[in-house]
Amino acid sequence: MCKRLTINLDISPQQLIHYYQGTVSTVVTYTTNGQTIHLPANILRSLVQANGIHGIFELVVDKNHKFISIKRIKT
Repeated sequence: MCKRLTINLDISPQQLIHYYQGTVSTVVTYTTNGQTIHLPANILRSLVQANGIHGIFELVVDKNHKFISIKRIKT
């Protein structure tokens, strides 16, 4: 069974440089109901735009909390 979580990401281009350089490997964010989420930074690559990563996203994980998908649902 999959679990769908709604998260808000607000990551500037300057912050993204740290992820690409490998100095930071995990992004910490919160669901809309306040749950802390730790994401591997590499799963966010498809979401990067010129101004960074901004918006509300749906994160899908399996019953073992393993990443399945992430997609933008609102900018």
